[in-house]
Amino acid sequence: MNSTLEYYADNAQDFFDNTYNKEMTEIYQKVLPLIPLHGSILDAGCGSGRDSYYFLSNGYKVNAFDASKEMAALATSYIKQEVRCLTFDEIKDIEVYDGIWAAASLLHLPYSKLSATFTQLTKALKDNGVFYASFKYGEQEYNKAGRHFTPLNEEKAQLLFEQLNTLQLIDVWLSDDVRQERKGEKWLNLLAKKVVNDNS
Repeated sequence: MNSTLEYYADNAQDFFDNTYNKEMTEIYQKVLPLIPLHGSILDAGCGSGRDSYYFLSNGYKVNAFDASKEMAALATSYIKQEVRCLTFDEIKDIEVYDGIWAAASLLHLPYSKLSATFTQLTKALKDNGVFYASFKYGEQEYNKAGRHFTPLNEEKAQLLFEQLNTLQLIDVWLSDDVRQERKGEKWLNLLAKKVVNDNS
């Protein structure tokens, strides 16, 4: 088990309690209009299940997973639907989802692995499907309390997406941390669309 997973094993309930009810409406309102109503969403690294709960409550179909078995168990209980314990590279679905939601999850990977992981996950998107991801705003990778973090700024995000020939970046914006005690910390939000590859 890596140190990030150890952190969530030891702190799953505290993390759940601090995140499951946080307000994300502003970001939902930017992303969900691009996903058909009753469409399917892959919640990649769902944590507490906060976002899956919202999507299900608003008529979307959701498949959620998390690499932490402790977080997956808490999220399963919360959303009343199975949350699988999987890593990003274990997702093998092909063109199944209208949207992928990766809020504050991919930031636990090293920057060197982001391109391959985005590419792998994008295979699960239907053509013109949308991909949302958020990262702490910054430049340098670091470890804190056992967890690895890869922040992004606009420049690093642009460089990352230049490596991705199946995703087109359509919006980049900053937002405040939704946790009151983290007010003032910034997040970089990325919204992309799967490029249609016409092989006919």
